[in-house]
Amino acid sequence: MDLPYIREYTEDRELNAWFLLDLSPSVDYGTAESDRQKRTVLIDFVTTLARLLTRRGNRVGAVLYGDRVERTIPAGSGRIQVLRLVQALLHQPRHDRAPFTDLRPLLDAGHRAIKRRSLVFVISDFISEPGWEKSLDLLARRHEVIAIRLVDPREATLPDIGPVILEDSETGEQVYVDTGDGAFRRRFADAAEAREAGIRAAFRRAGIEAATLSTDEDLVRAIVRMATLRARRRRTA
Repeated sequence: MDLPYIREYTEDRELNAWFLLDLSPSVDYGTAESDRQKRTVLIDFVTTLARLLTRRGNRVGAVLYGDRVERTIPAGSGRIQVLRLVQALLHQPRHDRAPFTDLRPLLDAGHRAIKRRSLVFVISDFISEPGWEKSLDLLARRHEVIAIRLVDPREATLPDIGPVILEDSETGEQVYVDTGDGAFRRRFADAAEAREAGIRAAFRRAGIEAATLSTDEDLVRAIVRMATLRARRRRTA
C-alpha cells in the first residue's frame, strides 16, 4: 500500500476475581433507620459485582469466614457460578455467639487458595483482633487487593436516647450506658475515630485501595463512586 504499517497486538486475558468475605456476627449489625444489615449490603454488593464480572467472561471465586474459614468456592465463570455464590451466601449460618473476629485466617486462606494473580476484594467491617495487617500486606504483594469496609452510621456516633443496654454481637457481653451523657458520647466518638484511623493506616501501609459501603447508602451509587475513584487513581498512577 506504499505506506508502512505497524501491527499491534492486544492481549486478551480473562480476569480472575476473588471475594474474601467476613460473615462474622458483627456483620449482622444494622440500625432501624437504615433497615439494612451490613450482611445485606455485603450480599447485594457481591451479587452485583459477580454478575458484572462474569458477563464479560471473567471468573469469580470466594472464601467465606464466619467464626472460622468455613468454605472456599473455587473460581468459575457464567451465570451458574454467580447463583452458586449467592446460594452459599444466603445459606451461610448466622452465629449468635463466636470468638472475637480474627481476619488473619481469612486473609491467609485467600493467600493459599488463589494461585494466579487476581483482583481480590476483601469485604469486612474490619472489627478484628489486631495482627491482620501483616496478612493483608502479604496478600497485596501477590494480587491487586481492594478493601471494602462495611459500616453503619451508629458505629461512629450514638444518639441521645437515654439509658440503654449495649450488647457485643460476638461475645454477648452487655454493658449499661447512659447515652444522655454528652461526655460518654464524645468518648464513644473518639474511640470510633481512633479505630478508623488505625484501619486507614493499615490500608496505607499495605498500599491497597479502600472504599466504604454504608448501610444507609444506595448500592448502585456506591458502585459508581468506587469505579469513578478507581479510574481516577489509575489515570494519575
